[in-house]
Amino acid sequence: MNDIPVCPQCGSTLCYQDRGLFACPECAHEWTGNDAAENTIHPRIVTDAIGNRLAEGDNVSVIKDLKVKGTSAVVKVGTRVRNIRLVAGDHDIDCKIPGSAR
Repeated sequence: MNDIPVCPQCGSTLCYQDRGLFACPECAHEWTGNDAAENTIHPRIVTDAIGNRLAEGDNVSVIKDLKVKGTSAVVKVGTRVRNIRLVAGDHDIDCKIPGSAR
């Protein structure tokens, strides 16, 4: 099983070969394995509005009003946010806003 690569999409090591394709049971991604560049995992880079690279634990300022999901609250421009977390999904940054109920 040493010849089966890790999943290029999620990095899972539980991949298997099926009829000439490699398949990942965790994210359902399938790939051919012929292209070596396709099998490498590319790190996700998250940048701010200026283009500076962000990392876990950075402090940022909000540059436009943001609606808080599930409420009628709005985070105003200039709000300072500490200790951001980088996440995958429908958004890149997760954090707690000071003074908010959530």
